[in-house]
Amino acid sequence: MDKGQKMLQKWLNAIKIYADRRMLIMTGFGFSSGFPLMLVSGTLSLWLDASGISYALIGMFSLVKTPYSFKWLWAPIIDRVRLPLFGRLGRRRGWALFTQLVMMMALWTMASINPAEHTCWLVLAALAVVGASASQDVVLDAYRIEMFRPKEQGAAAAIFVLGYRLGLIFSGAVALWLASYMSWNEVYWIMSLGAIVGMVTVFAAREPAKDRLYKEPKVRGSYRKRIKEFLKKAVIAPFSDFMQRADWKLILLFVFLYKMSDAYMGPMANVFYVKMGFTTAQIAYVSKFFGMLATIAGGIVGGAVVSRYGIFKSLWICGVLQGVTTLVFVGQAYAGNNLYVLTACISLDNIAGGMSVAAFVAYLSSLCSVAYTATQYALLSSLMTLARDAVSATSGKMVELVGWPMFFTLTALMTVPGLIVLYVIEKREKQRQI
Repeated sequence: MDKGQKMLQKWLNAIKIYADRRMLIMTGFGFSSGFPLMLVSGTLSLWLDASGISYALIGMFSLVKTPYSFKWLWAPIIDRVRLPLFGRLGRRRGWALFTQLVMMMALWTMASINPAEHTCWLVLAALAVVGASASQDVVLDAYRIEMFRPKEQGAAAAIFVLGYRLGLIFSGAVALWLASYMSWNEVYWIMSLGAIVGMVTVFAAREPAKDRLYKEPKVRGSYRKRIKEFLKKAVIAPFSDFMQRADWKLILLFVFLYKMSDAYMGPMANVFYVKMGFTTAQIAYVSKFFGMLATIAGGIVGGAVVSRYGIFKSLWICGVLQGVTTLVFVGQAYAGNNLYVLTACISLDNIAGGMSVAAFVAYLSSLCSVAYTATQYALLSSLMTLARDAVSATSGKMVELVGWPMFFTLTALMTVPGLIVLYVIEKREKQRQI
């Protein structure tokens, strides 16, 4: 067998993971995770506008998504407690089914409300949807990490994201299409049926091996003692366990920095497209159609790269590509209103973004101890999002100060600090293995 054939065989072995039955489970769970988001954000905004709600109040509705950033607060309960009755399915699947049922009932409640007459009730119902959705994310992230080996995590994340995107299409594009034929209340009744996909997947899935053996620890003594023991094992232990890891401060710094380039560009992307003279229809077509296809393709490629080269090398490859594809927007700034250039820029950027997400999620998953999977992953992902959002709030001011070409140049350079920290972490890891 010559060198080319060997290389081809290695890549074929790397992509075999996509034929695994577990990938169908990831697609279903990804859909279940993704479809609620638009129903409490973009799609909901259109319903509110059609109901005559003021722009100021529509903007305030974005606050209902806050539980997504604080899911780590109740993740210890999900991580350690087996639900009565639902727990017969197992700790992970039991919580998944419970959150999906709550989500469906909350969407039914939203569907029965007139936003103009009962705005407060709609807020509460939307908060219930977000709370159930955020809790479901905690469960499904833990399930994914526990079902796949480290080298498989990238591929698992890629297929999960594929399902997630399909969920967004269902509650976004499909919901808008339905709204042209029926009332928004009827649309939300139909959208609530999306939870059935997750429920069917729960029954088709198997509980992870360690969770099939899990038994909730018995604590004897007073009620106060039991609460104290629970807090010690479920809340304090995950933090202290993570801090036992070598270079944990460097790891947190890397988690904060790695996706900074994408996060910083995000708030200004659509503004840039408009300034270049593109219509909203053109932006929607290119960013939603080509962009989504490119993100899905990038995720699948990223999963194969992780399977082929391992996590650290994949982080390098995807990190460099993040920076390079951000730089292509400098070309767009000079090209101006050229739809072909826009399509190429968005496609390349989203391919790199999809690849980096697959590699990054695989890395985050590898950081989680099997004893505290849900809590540690929820903490890492939530705190990372909060920190990056705070920094990206300055992106608009940066554009005003330096202009578009320099803005994209500086944004591309934001990948460098993360790669420097990655170099230090990888070097120290190799030294410990000697």
